[in-house]
Amino acid sequence: MDMINRLKGKVIVSVQAMPSEPLYQEKCMIAMMQSVVKGGAGGLRVAGERDVKNAKKLFDIPVIGLTKPDVIPQNWQEIVYITPTLDEVIKLVDAGADIIAFDGTMRKRPNNAKLEDLIKYIKINKRISMADISTLDEGQNAQKLGANILSTTLSGYTQFSQNRGEEPDFELLKQLVENTDLPVVLEGRIWEPEQVDKAFEIGAHCVVIGSAITRPQLITKRFVQR
Repeated sequence: MDMINRLKGKVIVSVQAMPSEPLYQEKCMIAMMQSVVKGGAGGLRVAGERDVKNAKKLFDIPVIGLTKPDVIPQNWQEIVYITPTLDEVIKLVDAGADIIAFDGTMRKRPNNAKLEDLIKYIKINKRISMADISTLDEGQNAQKLGANILSTTLSGYTQFSQNRGEEPDFELLKQLVENTDLPVVLEGRIWEPEQVDKAFEIGAHCVVIGSAITRPQLITKRFVQR
């Protein structure tokens, strides 16, 4: 569990882009990773085998790997699409990811995949499992199934967690810290340094920031559509 200890108190940066976006080009993603690591990122959260392999080759910091479809379905709030089945987990393990992130909700998975099978495979291969969840019940279930880390990634992005507002879900973070025995990561809707401070005050193990650092189209919108 040394990998988990290395993340304590750190800011992890999610460096991701969809294939339809200009930054998805390999050289662009590498440049973005190099930039955030130079800025002090204590870990990287990246999507797909290509970016996992590059992150592991270039940096000596924890790498969290996940998979997403090339196009996010319109019914994204209702389905499992983050590392949904064992096939994706196997690819991420083979690519070298230190930590495998996956949808840790209790929703039906594609091809009747079972959440416990994903967690078991990750454990057998001596990697760390990170369950992205949206409610306390989901977090407690993921802990029961053997997950190593819980993350609030999906808060506000499932049919069970709608209308969570524009702020990070500090309430879910607090619930998870108080009612589970696992390290808890705050991820989602973090835009200000003060929010990072608040997360650590509540008891977050670490914090993941994505859009506020690595999604220029969303950063621009905040200024244009204010």
